[in-house]
Amino acid sequence: MPPIRAVLFDLDGVVRHFDRENVASIERTHELEPGSIEAIAFAPHHLEEVTTGRISRRKWVERIGMDLGNARAAEEWSSQPFQADEEVLDLADELRANGIRTAILTNGTDTIQDEAAAMNLDAHFETVFNSAEIGWTKPDARAFQHVLDAMRLAPHEVFFTDDSASKLAGAERLGMPTHLFEGVFGLRSVLQAANVLVDEEVSG
Repeated sequence: MPPIRAVLFDLDGVVRHFDRENVASIERTHELEPGSIEAIAFAPHHLEEVTTGRISRRKWVERIGMDLGNARAAEEWSSQPFQADEEVLDLADELRANGIRTAILTNGTDTIQDEAAAMNLDAHFETVFNSAEIGWTKPDARAFQHVLDAMRLAPHEVFFTDDSASKLAGAERLGMPTHLFEGVFGLRSVLQAANVLVDEEVSG
């Protein structure tokens, strides 16, 4: 197997996490049906427009509020706190220390760069590739090709991990090695098996 020179991470569900209980709390406070906010927010006709940059995050939230019939709940949902996964950041740092490039590819909105800065992601990742800037979303192979072109790497040189199996398809079509993220331990094990990371127990 040719050497892997970079690891590409998904953002939400891998590098960044939201508190699911916070969404439930907002819905209870506003007497909304459980799951109703995200059912509207992530409906294809809304999500496609905001994640390809055709509308702003501000406009997206306004539309969610209109469809929901509750602008305040939509605003509260849109400003939820988030945090970076420290174990994933440590893994990214370890990869970089071993000479492996790291980057993020996210189906995001026009505020991703500010959100990334708030988490200091540029200290751990070379670039945050954002679909709202690229114009194509995962799993469209063109989103992955954009990353490959920007990093000047071949498909077999970039390992991609995402917590959604459907998002891996575009990368796989191009010949990129992939992994369904279900936790740092599993990702680390796969990277060790691919000789991207050194198994500390073996090396020690």
